[in-house]
Amino acid sequence: MEESFTLTLLIIITVFAGISSQVLGEFFKIPSIVFLLIFGVLLGRDGLGILQPELLGVGLEVLVALAVAIILFEGGLNLELKQLDKVSGSLRNLVTIGTLITFIFGGMAAHWLAEFPWEIAFLYASLVVVTGPTVVGPLLKQVAVDKRVATLLEGEGVLIDPVGAILAVVVLDTILNSSAYSLEIVTGLLFRLGIGAIIGGVSGWLLGSFQKNANFVPEELKNLVVLAGVWGTFGLSQMIISESGLMATVTAGIVVRASGIPEERLLLRFKGQLTVLCVSVLFILLAADLSIDSIFALGWGSVFTVLVLMFLVRPLSILICTWNSDLNWRQKTFLAWIAPRGIVSASVASLFSILLTQNGINGGDSIKGLVFLTIMMTVFAQGLSAGAVANLLKIKSSYAGGAVIVGCNQLGRLIGRIYQNQGESVVLIDTDKDACEKAKQDNLPVFESSGLDPEVMEQAGITSVGTLVALTNNGDVNLMIAQRAIEEFAPPKVLAVFPKQNDNNVKANKQKINQPFINELPVKTWNQYLQDGLFRLGKTVIRGKGDAIDFQQVHIQALIASGEMLPLLVRRNGKLDIIQANEEWKLGDEIIYLLHDPRPQLLKRLSGVSASSRLNLEKLPKVEEIPLSVNIKQA
Repeated sequence: MEESFTLTLLIIITVFAGISSQVLGEFFKIPSIVFLLIFGVLLGRDGLGILQPELLGVGLEVLVALAVAIILFEGGLNLELKQLDKVSGSLRNLVTIGTLITFIFGGMAAHWLAEFPWEIAFLYASLVVVTGPTVVGPLLKQVAVDKRVATLLEGEGVLIDPVGAILAVVVLDTILNSSAYSLEIVTGLLFRLGIGAIIGGVSGWLLGSFQKNANFVPEELKNLVVLAGVWGTFGLSQMIISESGLMATVTAGIVVRASGIPEERLLLRFKGQLTVLCVSVLFILLAADLSIDSIFALGWGSVFTVLVLMFLVRPLSILICTWNSDLNWRQKTFLAWIAPRGIVSASVASLFSILLTQNGINGGDSIKGLVFLTIMMTVFAQGLSAGAVANLLKIKSSYAGGAVIVGCNQLGRLIGRIYQNQGESVVLIDTDKDACEKAKQDNLPVFESSGLDPEVMEQAGITSVGTLVALTNNGDVNLMIAQRAIEEFAPPKVLAVFPKQNDNNVKANKQKINQPFINELPVKTWNQYLQDGLFRLGKTVIRGKGDAIDFQQVHIQALIASGEMLPLLVRRNGKLDIIQANEEWKLGDEIIYLLHDPRPQLLKRLSGVSASSRLNLEKLPKVEEIPLSVNIKQA
């Protein structure tokens, strides 16, 4: 009974420490693995001694295997094949040539600098050829870099994991079976990859077909069916040939994603949550089992080994693998710097340490210590500096202009015509045939379809525009469209008109959805104003300093609060963008707005403002040119 309680307490503390690390990572905007390593070591055998992973026995190996299977499946599930196609040549080279370069030169560095025997040196090199998708993914969410660079890093992290893990197993088999030939090593690697890919492909197709056709099964149960299928795929592949299961799970994830299953976002969310839990638990347990003395015993030679990997081997690999690509030197430099190691390296190294010791081969603790040293140095150095390096190299996602507007009502068409008139790209989407016809008459590009259709969204160019705005008359539908867009495409700016009662849910889920123009926009009311011609369209420039700007803000906000003014767009630093609710305007901002003008008295009420340049509407069909343009009187 006491032993059972001890194990229960072990799991509880592990989960609590792991999730706390994830929360701290989100709060401080740094990779959570930093806190996972700190908490794991602090609570482990060389720290407070609270966590003792060895009590799990062989259960730790089982836990590692099943958790890694989920992690790699989720990685494959998140890969976007259409995006990968844009960097396919470089990605192929990184997974093949890049692996070989890291394996050879990493092994040489470990032998000559860390003074490892050749066999152990190359076993270490095989463990660190992989980059960590569980580190790279969150890192790229925090540091928005060029899309091709992000795609290449994510693709490399997912696809190279099974290759590296299988390579490490083949090298270990060679060490344990000294009579193995080089040909056997190569054929063993290719055979495992091939068998895993075939089994994973078939399994992914079956899972995808089940998801699409088993309508009698509720969505929540379908997600659990996929989980069972992933573990079943892993187990079957492992039974046929050892260590082929990792390739099978990655392939299954890629095929399931490519099959276009319904409610894909629910599966992605479910698997994402499972992956966070698996990564949290594994890293805490593996770090807790780490001997700090074994790391210090490695000496400075091991530090130099990792530095060679970071500053010589990785840049050489990127240089060769991207030689014929159209990536510029800034993008290549960032790729050369970002290669943090993660959970696959740690888990496989921990298992190998046990196997080497069981077979009477020295070096188990040393190789585990050097792998964790590599993880620590790469994560701390590269993970914490990624944002600064991206800024220095100027490869952060550049401003994406234009908009996708869901809703071909009067307001949506007006904004579309203003965008078009200002030389910006714009596309409208609506299911209303008559509204779409009116948009076509205004020479606006339009898709007669649902904004919930990801294929239509992609055809509309959501991956390349700066803003998605949902302006239909149904606030709940608008919110649903915005949520789906974030999950599927993550555009830079997502706006939606939705009821106030949903605002807390949006904030609680940390979804980056804001209200356009003003809070709780009465879409139907303003559409009616536009239809009846009870409006004036104009622009003003924010001028003045200090109190003068504040006065302008107060004056404009008073008109907005009265329901007489609707701010639409702002041009700031030459960039046109849709205004979001409660946005603070800055000196030099050019505000394009609508005025509800049912009475002549409105102009008298605005008599305290001077006229300014007016908006050129010559190219805006069916919108009369209005001479009104206000420049709020300076205080």
